[in-house]
Parts: sequence; C-alpha cells; structure tokens
Amino acid sequence: MRAPAKINLSLHIQGRRQDGYHEIESLVAFAGIGDNLTFTPGPRLTLEVTGPFAAEVGQHDENLVIRAAHAFQRHTAAKNLGAFQLIKRLPAASGIGGGSADAGAALRLLSGHNLLPLDDIGVLAAAREVGADGSLVDHIREAPHVKTLYDLFETCK
Repeated sequence: MRAPAKINLSLHIQGRRQDGYHEIESLVAFAGIGDNLTFTPGPRLTLEVTGPFAAEVGQHDENLVIRAAHAFQRHTAAKNLGAFQLIKRLPAASGIGGGSADAGAALRLLSGHNLLPLDDIGVLAAAREVGADGSLVDHIREAPHVKTLYDLFETCK
C-alpha cells in the first residue's frame, strides 16, 4: 500500500490537544513519491524496513507503524496482527508526513484484514493517538481542505 508524501499548502495551528498533538486546519497535496507498506497476517507483530532511507528509521518499538499497530490493538476488538514490510523512500523527520503516512497505511491494512471500516471508532482513536488522522482516508484527494479527521469523513461520504 502506498503511503504518499504530504505537502501542507496551508497550515493553521488551532491549538494543542491534551495528548500533545495540535489541532490543525490544513490544505494538503500529495506527492507522487512515497513509502510502500505491505502486510502479511501472522502470529507476531514484526516490521522489516528496507529502502534508501531505512537506516534513518527509529528502533522497532518507536516506529510509527508499530505504534499504530499497538494503538489499533488497544482501541479495537480486533487482535489479528502480523508482519509489516516497509520500503522507506521518504527521509525521516523531513516534514513531509512520511511517518504519519506509514502509520495511516498500517491502520488501513489492519482495518482491512480485521474487516473493520475506516470510520470505526476504535480505528479513529488509534489514528488520533499516533497522529495519522489524514492518512487513513483513501479519498482524501477529493477533500484536501481538512479541519479534523471527522470533517474529512463527512466530506468524503
């Protein structure tokens, strides 16, 4: 699954949430380049990272893919996990949303595997916890002006 780079064409910080993330209003565009994440169901949660920027990725438990999977486990009744394979084409900490896109792709893959809709309250809570809100929605290109994840889902319906 593609996890595209995100460019904020306009970004207004509305305030800080209790969890440390910011409430934002943003106009976004997606680049033709991104990371790629695949998933194989299995008994253990694992992550293999390859690609030109693999060395820049943090330790296993610090990676947003793994953090998203743990958040998914905590916030949903579904517990089926497995092995992720990430091809890291975007530089880490570059401000283009690579980690968030990877986390969003992980949540989309896990949701599909566990037969949960993306607007499931637990999936949304997991996305909010790891800062992957906008990356969850495949139709985001249809609604690039986003205030919150919930606004985005309403626009895409």
